[in-house]
Amino acid sequence: MDPIIRVKNLTYVYPDADRPALDGVDLDVMPGSFVAVLGSNGSGKSTLAKHLNAILLPREGKVLVDGMDTIDEGNLLPIRRKVGMVFQNPDNQIVANVVEDDVAFAPENLGVDPKEIRRRVDEALKQVDMYDFRLHAPHLLSGGQKQRVAIAGVLAMGPEVLVLDEPTAMLDPRGRREVVSAAERLCREKGITVLLITHHMDEAVRADRVLVMDRGRIVMDGAPAEIFARADELRALQLTVPDTTALIEKLNAAGMAVPAGALTPEACAAAIKEALG
Repeated sequence: MDPIIRVKNLTYVYPDADRPALDGVDLDVMPGSFVAVLGSNGSGKSTLAKHLNAILLPREGKVLVDGMDTIDEGNLLPIRRKVGMVFQNPDNQIVANVVEDDVAFAPENLGVDPKEIRRRVDEALKQVDMYDFRLHAPHLLSGGQKQRVAIAGVLAMGPEVLVLDEPTAMLDPRGRREVVSAAERLCREKGITVLLITHHMDEAVRADRVLVMDRGRIVMDGAPAEIFARADELRALQLTVPDTTALIEKLNAAGMAVPAGALTPEACAAAIKEALG
C-alpha cells in the first residue's frame, strides 16, 4: 500500500524569518491511520499542516497527496477535495445561519447535485453526532458543537484525509473530548486518514502514531507509548506528558511499581489496580 501523503525534504521559510519554519521534513502517512503531531509554539506543526492541502507550497522539496504534487496548479482542486482542513476557530469556518445550510455550502459551490448534497449533509452530520441540530443556528451552539459542524462541512466534500490544525485550542475540556472522539470515530469506523495537530498531550494517546516537531524538524516518531516513555526528552522540548504518564511517574517515585505505558485513563486505572495486587 502506498502512502496517501508523502513529504520529501520539505523546506519552507516565511518572509523575513531568521530560520526555516520547516527544515528538510520527510514524512509518509498511510491511508486510514490516525497521526498526532505535537510541538511547542514555532515548532512548524501548523506550517506542515498547511502544506498538506496546498495552502502553502514548498520552497524546496515536495508534498505528494495520493501521488499528486501540490506545486502543480492543476492539482489544486482535486487535492483540496481529497484533504480537508479544520482550523482552531470554528466561527471562522461557519458561513450560514442554519447548521445544515453551512454543511451544504461547499458541495453546492462544487456543483454537486441537490439530492446528493442532501445525502452528504445528513451523513456528515450523523458522523459527528450533530444531525439533531441540523436546523439550529450555529451561533447558539457550544464551541465543541460548532467545531463538529465545521468538521461536517469538510466531510460533505468527501475527503480521504482530515487535517485538524489545533481544533481544540479554543475549547473547554468537554468540547475537546467531543471533537477528538469524533475524529477518532471517523478514522476507526470510516477509514478516513486523520492528522491531528495539537498541544494537548492527552489527545495524542488515542493516535496510532505520534510525531514530535522542534525547530522545523521531526525529532520523534513512534507509537504513543514509545514517545511518552521519553518524558525527559519531551520536557526538554518544553512539552508535557499525558496526565496518566505523570500520575504513574509520581506513584513509582513514591515506591509503587506501576508499569509504564498505560496512557488512557482506563489502562492507567487497570495498571494501578494490578500494582496494588
